[in-house]
Amino acid sequence: MSTGPRLQGKTAIITGAASGIGAATATLFAEHGASLVLADVVEEALAAVAAQAEEKGAKVVYKTTDVSDEEQVKALVDLALDTYGQIDVLCNNAGITGDFTDMNSEDQENWKRVLAVNLIGPVLLTKYAAPYMKDRGCGSIVNTASVAGIRAGAGSNAYSASKAALINFTKTAACDLGSFNVRVNAVCPGLIETGMTKMVFDYARDAGKEAKLGSRCEMKRYGLPHEIAFAILFLACDESSYVTGQHLAVDGGNTASLNLPGMKF
Repeated sequence: MSTGPRLQGKTAIITGAASGIGAATATLFAEHGASLVLADVVEEALAAVAAQAEEKGAKVVYKTTDVSDEEQVKALVDLALDTYGQIDVLCNNAGITGDFTDMNSEDQENWKRVLAVNLIGPVLLTKYAAPYMKDRGCGSIVNTASVAGIRAGAGSNAYSASKAALINFTKTAACDLGSFNVRVNAVCPGLIETGMTKMVFDYARDAGKEAKLGSRCEMKRYGLPHEIAFAILFLACDESSYVTGQHLAVDGGNTASLNLPGMKF
């Protein structure tokens, strides 16, 4: 562990901050000295997370934002600059699962919405935040992708495709920004208990199958939001100063092996 706050004097934008991984990241960043700009589409929950971060001693502003809307994204970045005069960290965490359908029932509107939030959102935030990082010669962008972007079977077709694209965008953006000392990385959560996965957890518990949650992972359990937040913190702070263009699976070992029936001895 570091001996002091790891984000002291830094300003961080966190999208999808009203719940789950985003809320856990906001709280953790507040504990480590960051000034925060929080965004989500759920205003009441967002205000509650902002209040919790303020209780930790952080300076906080927040704004309801649809990350797929370019004007709203620009306004969010402007809010950060008008309030703090700098952007050091950008956490592109906002995401949606979309509908679970098979290939024969794919809905184009579902695909468009999932790609708009999960992929175009981070692209737009990077477009407007990165120039200020480049001018200052430093910055860290952390995208929340998913193990669904690494291997099949962890999400719907649209969701998996959007996260695979986000991983690749992470790498191409890292190449574009590396010479300016702006780092771009992604975390790839496995099965984490959040509002997004509530349906999965509720179904398993109602069916008496809670013990099976996370059983495909080598650690044989599901994860919690703060476990992802600590990985995001590492990639956001200066301790990861030589890490860029990487996607870090935080999944209890889910992607470490094939994990096929009959393959374990």
